[in-house]
Amino acid sequence: MTEPWLQDACSLVDAFRAREISPVEAVQAVLDAVDASDLNAVSHVDAENALAAARSADVSRPFGGVPFAVKELEPVEGWPFPRGSKLLEGTTGPFTTVHVERIRDRGGAIPVVQTTSSEFGLVGYTSTKLHGTTRNPWNPALTPGGSSGGTAAAVAGGVVPIGTGTDGGGSIRIPAGYTGLVGIKTSFRTIPFAPMAQIEPLHSMVGCLSRSVRDTARWLDVANGAHLRDPFSLPRVEGFEAGLGSHDLAGLRVAVLPDFGGAVVHPDVVAAIEDAAEALVAAAGMRRVDVDFTVPDMAAIWAGASLPTMWHGMHAYWPQIRELLTEEVAALMARSETFTIAEAAAVDPLRKLLNESFADLFESVDLVLAATNPDDPYAAEGPGPKRVGDIDVEGLGNTGRLTMGMNITGVPAISVPAGLSPRGMPIGMQIVGPRHSDPLLLSVAALFERERPWPLVAPSVRAS
Repeated sequence: MTEPWLQDACSLVDAFRAREISPVEAVQAVLDAVDASDLNAVSHVDAENALAAARSADVSRPFGGVPFAVKELEPVEGWPFPRGSKLLEGTTGPFTTVHVERIRDRGGAIPVVQTTSSEFGLVGYTSTKLHGTTRNPWNPALTPGGSSGGTAAAVAGGVVPIGTGTDGGGSIRIPAGYTGLVGIKTSFRTIPFAPMAQIEPLHSMVGCLSRSVRDTARWLDVANGAHLRDPFSLPRVEGFEAGLGSHDLAGLRVAVLPDFGGAVVHPDVVAAIEDAAEALVAAAGMRRVDVDFTVPDMAAIWAGASLPTMWHGMHAYWPQIRELLTEEVAALMARSETFTIAEAAAVDPLRKLLNESFADLFESVDLVLAATNPDDPYAAEGPGPKRVGDIDVEGLGNTGRLTMGMNITGVPAISVPAGLSPRGMPIGMQIVGPRHSDPLLLSVAALFERERPWPLVAPSVRAS
């Protein structure tokens, strides 16, 4: 068996260029790791094409020869494209997303495996009727989060060095926090979500889950930039990786809000965020300020904006498909049946109020430090059947209160490992800024990474 690469993706490129390892060996290591893994993080393997690409890899490119994973919510032409649902079992990707094309063609990376997602990306854990349960490499009894749980488990579990994620309400940051990885939700559409760009509900982003800040910065260098097929995509920006550490952080105003958005956060997590924030503020010479931050019900805004799109996609098959869907998706569909025009009309005023709340916040501070998740991960199979209100399942709405506001308002947020809980599970800290402050957030994250280096993979991988 070829040993998997357990450092970050940038160091793997360096090793290729130094001829310490070849792209073929790196791809074979991923294939061997998939066979050896019991995380259930991979839903499809493209060994033949990956090995062929490795034999001709151009290691002078930013990610030249690096094997990577693609989350199953992003189509790759010819690969399966069931989106985590038995309803779509047997479908294949009609095209490859611009995001994946850029990482593959501009970056020189090699798509090798497809990773599991929650059904349609709608909940924060990864267990479906189609693929079964994906497990956290830090503790297989627990979830790696969702909806990008398969990528998170594969990267933290030593299966693949880096992979794609999507984030419509925290789906990159939640699993990054639960598995000790770096996960950024960029300013809205820094990376195009094309072709067939999602228009409504104006929440969703694409990006990566990685082991280091520089990996994430290099990923953005490769993938960012406007595209004709995404009307919301932003103009290209150069120098994310080159700019790491170049920002003057002294004197920046920082608010520490562990329960950002009104979540109920475990005291252990609050203590870890306070400790990490204190270290970061001191290292950077930033200035902590106190703010009074309240927001409208973000879960109501997120769900209200999302339900019409969901109804459009599935109402023709409802309720006959109920037994094919996971419980939460079926509950959302049932809620869609009674969703009224009055409720839809209430979403826009609430979004405006949320935008105003964020604008007020970032007039008072330059950065916010918050928890990524309110507690240790749920059980791998999910948090249980009890519903809160009409549509949430116990625990899921509380988790989303820490992340979904950034999706609704389009501001960037990066989750970085901030320590371990008393039960030995990673705790993520979000660094949040106003729109277009992504380079600054990466510099702050890089400083924290230097001050408090984190394990790049789970302990079980390092010990094997």
